[in-house]
Amino acid sequence: MSVSSPRQEPPASRRELIARSGALGAGIVFSGALTELFTGTAAAQTLGRTGYGPLVPDPDGLLDLPAGFRYRVLSREGEPLRSGEGLVPSNHDGMSAFPVRRGRGAVHLVRNHENRADGRHPVPTVEGLTYDPAGKGGCTALTLDSRDRVLSERVAIAGTAVNCAGGPTPWGTWLTCEETEDRAGTNGYTKDHGFIFEVDPADPHRTGAVPLTAMGRFQHEAIAVDPRRGIVYETEDAFEKPFGLFYRFLPEDPLGGTGSLRAGGRLQAMRVPGVPDLSTVQETGATFDRIEWVDVPDPLAGGTPIRFQDFGRGGITHAQKLEGCYWGGSSVYFVSSFARGADGSAADHYGQIWRYDPERRRLTLVIVFGPDTDVQLPGESPDNICLAPSGGLMVCEDGNGAQHVYGVTRQGEVYAMARGAQNIGTPEEPEWGEFAGVTFSPDGETMYVNCYTPGTTFAVTGPWRR
Repeated sequence: MSVSSPRQEPPASRRELIARSGALGAGIVFSGALTELFTGTAAAQTLGRTGYGPLVPDPDGLLDLPAGFRYRVLSREGEPLRSGEGLVPSNHDGMSAFPVRRGRGAVHLVRNHENRADGRHPVPTVEGLTYDPAGKGGCTALTLDSRDRVLSERVAIAGTAVNCAGGPTPWGTWLTCEETEDRAGTNGYTKDHGFIFEVDPADPHRTGAVPLTAMGRFQHEAIAVDPRRGIVYETEDAFEKPFGLFYRFLPEDPLGGTGSLRAGGRLQAMRVPGVPDLSTVQETGATFDRIEWVDVPDPLAGGTPIRFQDFGRGGITHAQKLEGCYWGGSSVYFVSSFARGADGSAADHYGQIWRYDPERRRLTLVIVFGPDTDVQLPGESPDNICLAPSGGLMVCEDGNGAQHVYGVTRQGEVYAMARGAQNIGTPEEPEWGEFAGVTFSPDGETMYVNCYTPGTTFAVTGPWRR
């Protein structure tokens, strides 16, 4: 193992996005301070020009956007599904967009519903698409024309539980992840949960409701697929100490197309030698070489959850709130939304973004947010992340106070792209639902994003920069 820490500095405030070394995606270098970008100073006004300008309050009280941008509400929880199968389910979460073959700009959207046993509006059960009739989670699929008008909306998988995030495959399907470890007999479930399922956005019956058991049974969050090797990286958002692990799955049939992951494979967990808890790394640019991958003793967690299993004398590396995961350039990126010593983490932070380079077996801390912030400003608790058409990032915020989708430019400048305006609290104590599932249409002309509660799916169009 070799570790390099180019600067010995204290962690920045959550409003200071610091990444003085390393790049995301296509050469994206991060720098700058959110305190300067959003306090209304002359410097903020100058830097703000690299974004899309200040957010304009929405007179309809749904979504605040910069001038020149507009939104269309595609779907809201509790409304009838266009298929007639029931109501639009609650708790809109992870999502991805896929081109419609021969569709001339038409798009398939696959959307997760993170319903637990007490979900307000469950995903309706449909024959051939239901894993466990007692599960209230799952996915719905929307088909949109080139002008983002909804052509169809239907159940894509049902009878799963707590479908949080997931990720797209190189062959054009969606992997939906259950963020639970509940066994049969818990919460009325008739089958074990905690699996990944594959969903075909064009023909859900083609994939059905088959758990990909070799990929592990744990509190899944998100996945990213290496498009050259077919390795699937997985994050675990375990809520209690010792928290989650970062995994990779080595398929027996890599890049084999729809259904190929059913052939099985080997599940491994990441070990950073000498680092049992990633929260202790507080310096951006800190690099760890010769990362190790250790076989998971019991991927099905028949007796012991994976994070408690025995990984040998070297142990294994944990992290609190492992969330978003995506592939960019030649590396996989994953997010730790926050870490709290009061919960059992070894140190505090309000967001880390890590890059793992499989060629070099190198792990680098690219971004870290410190513990001091104004939660009404963008830039805390990053969750779902996607690459924007400009080559920068779009980040869903999942924290306290106001909720934003915020962007990061190629030059490392941070800007607010959207702010939730649906108050789910009271006038005296307002509260806003988190954002989730940010993704772009294949042509880059539309940003799709969910408000978790009240479940709302938006299509945002405007003068996107390239």
